[in-house]
Amino acid sequence: MTWYVLRHKPNQGDRAVEHLQSQEVACFYPKIEVEKVKAGRRFKRLEALFPGYIFFRMEPDDPQWAKLRSTRGVLRVVSFAGNPAPVGDDVIAQIKEGMQAIAERGGMKPGQPIEIQEGPFKGFSAIFQTYDGDTRAIVLLEFLQKQQRVRMPVSSIKR
Repeated sequence: MTWYVLRHKPNQGDRAVEHLQSQEVACFYPKIEVEKVKAGRRFKRLEALFPGYIFFRMEPDDPQWAKLRSTRGVLRVVSFAGNPAPVGDDVIAQIKEGMQAIAERGGMKPGQPIEIQEGPFKGFSAIFQTYDGDTRAIVLLEFLQKQQRVRMPVSSIKR
């Protein structure tokens, strides 16, 4: 079996995967957990690694090809010169390895160097210590030849 790629309709990736799997089509819809800061609050959510695209596995002569176009959430199969574009197994393996590395890395870790983006210490480098609730972080800042523990909004620091 060979891997191929299809485009899904906007905001319907999960729906397309669900309907493809109900037709017994093997799918790979890579998602990663992303940490965001919005309105000063920290939260995590799953986002598609390749927005708008789903990988699927199928035999080139499988009769299921005709059903793909009418599957809910599916827009079209990615093709070149009218032929579906195959994706190598090694590419899929590399994507899976990369996702594993991202999952292991996670959010900011204690001891990680950061840069302060706003406030009175804008432009200073610091070392992340820990989160202080959902909206604040504690960082170690080298100031006046001493390390100072400073609490600041999560939105004002960047890796």
